[in-house]
Amino acid sequence: MDFSQTLNLPKTDFPMKADLPTREPLWQAFWEENAIYRKSLEKEAPRGSFVLHDGPPYSNGNIHLGHSLNKILKDFITRHRTMQGYRSPYVPGWDNHGLPIEVQVMKEFREKKQTWTPETLRKRCRSFAAEWVEVQKRQFMRLGVRGDWEHPYLTMSPAFEAKIVEVFAQLAKRGYVYRGLKPVLWDSANETALANTEAEYRDHTSPSIYVTFPLVEDAQNVFEGLDRSKLSAVIWTTTPWTIPANMALAFHPDFDYTVARTESGDLLLVAEDLREAVARETELGTLTPVRTIKGAQVEGSRFRHPLPEMSRDSLAVLASDYITTDTGTGIVHTAPGHGADDYFTGRRYHLPVLCVVDGRGRYTEDAGPFVGWTTEEANTRIPERLKEEGRLLAHKQYVHSYPHSPRAPYRPLLFRATVQWFVSVEHDNLKARALEEIGKVEWFPAVSENRIRAAIAGRPDWTVSRQRYWGVGIPVFYANGEPVMTEESLAAVVRLVREKGTDAWYEVPPEEILPPGFTFNGVAAKDFVKETDVLDVWFDSGTTSMAVLDSGLWEGLSYPAEVYLEGSDQHRGWFNSSLMLGTAIKGSAPFRQVVTNGFTVDERGIKMSKSKGNSVDPLGVIEQFGADVLRLWVASTQYQEDTRLGENILKQQTDNYRQLRNTFRFLLGSLFDFDPAGDAVPVSEMDLLDRYALSRLQKLVAACTTAFERYDFQEASQAILLFCGTELSAFYLDVLKDRLYTLLPEDPKRRSSQTALYEIASVLARLLAPVLVHTAEEVWQHLPGRSPLSVHLADWPEVRTEYADDALEARFAELLAVRSEFDRQMQPLKDARTLTKSAAAFVTVIAGGERLARLGAMEETLREALIVPKLALVEGPAADADGFSLTIEPAPGEKCERSWFVREDVGADPEFPTLSLPQAAIVRELLRRADGKAGS
Repeated sequence: MDFSQTLNLPKTDFPMKADLPTREPLWQAFWEENAIYRKSLEKEAPRGSFVLHDGPPYSNGNIHLGHSLNKILKDFITRHRTMQGYRSPYVPGWDNHGLPIEVQVMKEFREKKQTWTPETLRKRCRSFAAEWVEVQKRQFMRLGVRGDWEHPYLTMSPAFEAKIVEVFAQLAKRGYVYRGLKPVLWDSANETALANTEAEYRDHTSPSIYVTFPLVEDAQNVFEGLDRSKLSAVIWTTTPWTIPANMALAFHPDFDYTVARTESGDLLLVAEDLREAVARETELGTLTPVRTIKGAQVEGSRFRHPLPEMSRDSLAVLASDYITTDTGTGIVHTAPGHGADDYFTGRRYHLPVLCVVDGRGRYTEDAGPFVGWTTEEANTRIPERLKEEGRLLAHKQYVHSYPHSPRAPYRPLLFRATVQWFVSVEHDNLKARALEEIGKVEWFPAVSENRIRAAIAGRPDWTVSRQRYWGVGIPVFYANGEPVMTEESLAAVVRLVREKGTDAWYEVPPEEILPPGFTFNGVAAKDFVKETDVLDVWFDSGTTSMAVLDSGLWEGLSYPAEVYLEGSDQHRGWFNSSLMLGTAIKGSAPFRQVVTNGFTVDERGIKMSKSKGNSVDPLGVIEQFGADVLRLWVASTQYQEDTRLGENILKQQTDNYRQLRNTFRFLLGSLFDFDPAGDAVPVSEMDLLDRYALSRLQKLVAACTTAFERYDFQEASQAILLFCGTELSAFYLDVLKDRLYTLLPEDPKRRSSQTALYEIASVLARLLAPVLVHTAEEVWQHLPGRSPLSVHLADWPEVRTEYADDALEARFAELLAVRSEFDRQMQPLKDARTLTKSAAAFVTVIAGGERLARLGAMEETLREALIVPKLALVEGPAADADGFSLTIEPAPGEKCERSWFVREDVGADPEFPTLSLPQAAIVRELLRRADGKAGS
């Protein structure tokens, strides 16, 4: 007789092969057909709302791995919070304006050899952005990210654009907005100003020059008695192109400055602390001190510009906040039109703000005979000209961190004075109030608070104007050159944009925008001129907290959001602009928590790029492995640092996924004949082993809940993997096989284990639902007695006190110590093939006193835990530090053909000579039932 046919072997339709690329879209279709996202928002939410506000990506290309990391992390949070009893909607959004899209559209026109106008450019930018919104939307949905995909927010929608204009109007009304001439970061490649937060700092090699400025006027007679015709101040700069714009030399009032004599007899003025360094760098030999003075004594003196073409003097001025003795000469070449520090120093001394380059980075007529040179050319030719005049002491290359354009990464930015629109960060103590708000926010990781504090504390006034076409027009009219920003005029533009979008700003004449008869200082609206600059896209995205959370257009959203989650660069970007605008307009930060993710790098820790060939395409990963494997990778990483991915890591994640899937398959297979409504066993009647497993499960629930609430998904995923691998596969499930397979189906001991397995499967499916969204759903649909319809409508597991039993776990700790020692001693026997299976082993455990009593109280459980047919507990002295010892020998008897245990009673039943007595009785009962069923 084939006794294997009488066993309760696992049965399930849950396939071993995941085939995620094929099955995942089917589950997504199931969610859509059953409106699972909508139902998740309609379910009871006893804990209230929990809003994660989505930071908008640019709609200008396929998603990359960084997008995937960020969106999946957000999905973990909203799904978990929904299961916890919150109403947690997710409204995705896109940034649609700005240079990245405009540049790509202009490239498209060039490639097609088509001419364009501002109107046709804006129209194509709009359609281009809309096309990529749809592409990215499908790609994000394929990741398994759920949300209100039918109603996303778009910064180019009329309602959103109107909100942007409205926020600008509110800032203007409250006195934050002003127009002024001052140096800003300038992207000459794209001919537009940038905010400081947009610059990307990277190493750059600049020409470093030491230049002499001859003394012309000794205002305080501090150099009396010296040959002043031979005396020059020495400056050091890494931007030779700014020399034609020089207006002053800045000294620190408290520094000691030395007049030093060169070996040729010239007199050079430098900071005393840098005298030897200057001598070394210029190779002048010994610089012999002649006189030492304080910087304050030089104030008001004049020095001749080193280029005779620039026929003016440089005024000696004082500054203390940026002059150091780290490098240079202690005297700072000052060009108010080309540096922030220079500008503010110049304002104190009423110096002209001279800008000598145009928007393309070429010298203007203000540069005299050098007109037309690019700044790159000037960096080479100005030192040559200084050398001709005998004013160049040294010319070297210097590597330093320097701001670059994010759109022209190999081109350094310029500081260039232009008329721009600014938001003052000092007005109404905005910066100070924003710093105060930072302290009210919870930051993950905690150290990221330092990053945002530094970014806010160090930021100058916000340059919000851009000299581009694709964006929200700054809603300002000019009447005879004077800005018109009245409450009435701004409100009129808000109405126009809300009705027709920002393109109408460029298309509708002023008199049709403004109320009939509107005038300003006697100038009629028909004679107004409109501002052509557009608003910084960070202004667009910074308004999302008000345009989305506070708009009333999406149910369940409110200001502030519970959490923002974006990359670490957003401390200078979206976090920053959102905080400044929220504080200015709403009086508080737009977020209660901020979570930061790192960047994606390859397995060696190198930043991914197409040019290096080391980038990982998330869509390719999904096509090959499935979205759940990618999501498991996200959950398994320390995402707040730079996150690695490559072939080997993907292999590791597929192995982890396979372990989880195999665990679920065993659990589901073991429940094929279990009905939780009728077969479940009360905890008071459950077997010790099952109660122990359920107690351990409560520890897992507690750990995962804490980890998810702290956004530590790595800790949660590792805890689940460890539980499945160590607690279940390596112990509990291994021990259960005998009772699950060989006992009668309804045996109380078997039903006890099935009750535990059902609870474990249900809990694991729900713990993994935010991460393995497709697999958890597949498990749920195979779970007997499942409710509700989808795992994503189920509640997050809570610790069940009736299952938690610390005392039982302490008792099992001794049992597991015996099992560990048994496994250790069995391994050499297996290797030598002396005793290949525990089912053929006879174990004697020697212990004394209370330990022996405790083990004796669990003797049958211990035998099952060791998976041996025979166990003896013997009193005796402990032979090791654990307080027990054991011996292993072959068990007496024969192998039972059904249970595979070696037992002495095999053959005692003549009807079943190859079975042990218990197994013979079970088979006899099964046959009786089969005969009865056949007879009926």
